[in-house]
Amino acid sequence: MSKKNEFHFKKPEDSPGYLLGQLTMLWQRKLKRVLDPLDLTHTQFALLCALAWLSRDSDVVTQVDIANQSNADRMMVSKVLRTLEDKTFITRFEHPTDTRAKTIRFTATGEIILQKAIISVEAADLDFFCGLGINLKTFNSDMASLIKQNNKEISNIP
Repeated sequence: MSKKNEFHFKKPEDSPGYLLGQLTMLWQRKLKRVLDPLDLTHTQFALLCALAWLSRDSDVVTQVDIANQSNADRMMVSKVLRTLEDKTFITRFEHPTDTRAKTIRFTATGEIILQKAIISVEAADLDFFCGLGINLKTFNSDMASLIKQNNKEISNIP
């Protein structure tokens, strides 16, 4: 048995990164069960949600807007949006002022699928996180703070 590796944490359950990874994998498996029947991956769902949120404030939502809203890699967003376009969930139109950009919009089918997915995912979320009880607001606030803090740090890395 190797004893060469030194860890800061005495056991895996003391590591927030380990716990977050375990929790994320369990949560994603739960969401996969509700999204599979809708022919959506979690990433596709997340990008459709980003589009939906952004579309509330603007009729001109671009791929870059969606990438920024979801903290996702722009190339990955491009590939996923192409897949969503192939599934006829979204369409791309010429941007009114930027010839390099496309405006992303829902199709009627995409709006229906997203609404079904939102209902299923929100129910799964409530079930998954119900053990937190009254601490859910604090948990969400803590996660939002960590996202904000780390997003700033990561954005400053060259």
